[in-house]
Amino acid sequence: MTKTTVSLQAINDVKEFVNIVMRYDFDIDLVSGRYAIDAKSIMGIFSLDLSKPIELNAHTDDAADFLKAIDKFIIK
Repeated sequence: MTKTTVSLQAINDVKEFVNIVMRYDFDIDLVSGRYAIDAKSIMGIFSLDLSKPIELNAHTDDAADFLKAIDKFIIK
């Protein structure tokens, strides 16, 4: 599993992020506090507190391409 932290501040960020995530076959979860949702669910993402950084868990060992695709959302 690959973990990182992302920030999705604007509605367009969420739309773009979901479009990228949908391209990948493995499961991707977003965790905020005690809530964990499917990163491919746009409605699920909007149920989170988007003002705070969100933990991302990608259930794959080969996430290099995925991390490159979402680089603009990753908090460094």
